[in-house]
Amino acid sequence: MKSLLSSRPVLWFLFVFNAVVAAVAPFVVDGRQGVMTAVGMGVVAAGAGVSLVRDRHGVR
Repeated sequence: MKSLLSSRPVLWFLFVFNAVVAAVAPFVVDGRQGVMTAVGMGVVAAGAGVSLVRDRHGVR
């Protein structure tokens, strides 16, 4: 499972999908739930982005 989650296509999907949801969630879901959804999805997108940058530089 780890090799699947660390593959570049999956990391790109996680990064883009979660970043889009994080940007749209506060406008679609009202109140605190929208903000917390955006924060959670943003954290996942940031983690995928960091993994993409690390992999690009050859560091694991």
